[in-house]
Amino acid sequence: MSNPVSLRATSESEAAALPALLARAEHLAGAVLLGAHGRRRAGAGDDFWQYRPAQIGDSRRAIDYRRSAMGDTEFVREREWQIAQSVMLWVDQGASMRFTSSDSLPLKVARARVLALAVAILLNRGGERVGLTGTELPPRAGRPQIMSLAQLLCRDDATDYSPPEHRAMIPHARAVFISDFMGDIDGVRTALTKAADRGVRGVLCHLLDPSEEAFPFSGRTIFESVGGTISHETLKANDLRDRYLARLAERKAELQSLCALTGWHYGVHHTDSSAQSGLLWLYRALDARAVAA
Repeated sequence: MSNPVSLRATSESEAAALPALLARAEHLAGAVLLGAHGRRRAGAGDDFWQYRPAQIGDSRRAIDYRRSAMGDTEFVREREWQIAQSVMLWVDQGASMRFTSSDSLPLKVARARVLALAVAILLNRGGERVGLTGTELPPRAGRPQIMSLAQLLCRDDATDYSPPEHRAMIPHARAVFISDFMGDIDGVRTALTKAADRGVRGVLCHLLDPSEEAFPFSGRTIFESVGGTISHETLKANDLRDRYLARLAERKAELQSLCALTGWHYGVHHTDSSAQSGLLWLYRALDARAVAA
């Protein structure tokens, strides 16, 4: 049973972080004016998409006579397909995400949370249902769902590396995974395989601090995991640089290969890049055509 004092402290910490996260996400989403999240194919909807030549079987009521009067061909006015879709989010809350190499840069988890919540706000504005992977918060629409998302995204995980949550994947939905993917890749492989089995396609956002790309260490250095469970001391850190960068390149290649095999979209985002650029990439990558590319 949870210690009441500890539970209250955790709750108060989450409550304190919630307004700031919401404010940052709302501001970020407000800076990206994207409109409705259309499906970009013909179907039931209110918005005009394109004209196409009339075909056998088209109703006479579907003919756009104003457009057809401009030439000798009859045209049909098509609307854009805008059926609401479920989008599931997973943000790595493990201790490795609570790292930054500089006070001028955000923690990786802080950037991941604001990106996830901002994309949820944009999708919600477009009429989509958004939730978390797993069973705690199934996809729904509406402002209360955004508040619930923000609250759950403020929780930290005590483990160094958290594997992606793959339970309760809704068939043929979309998904967004945001992590540094520094842990065991088997968890990622399992999650993407299970998602693909259920027709779920999505976006894998590989989020890294710039120092994790550059490895700017030399001389005597003590490397410790944020959670404190791993420690390694070396007198010649620069001797590890080539091996580390090779391992990082190998991990990126593994993730790219997994995404290619399962129909997901892979991209890298750095915490020294603007949050707006990361949000724009995430939002556009969720488009069906981008994921299928």
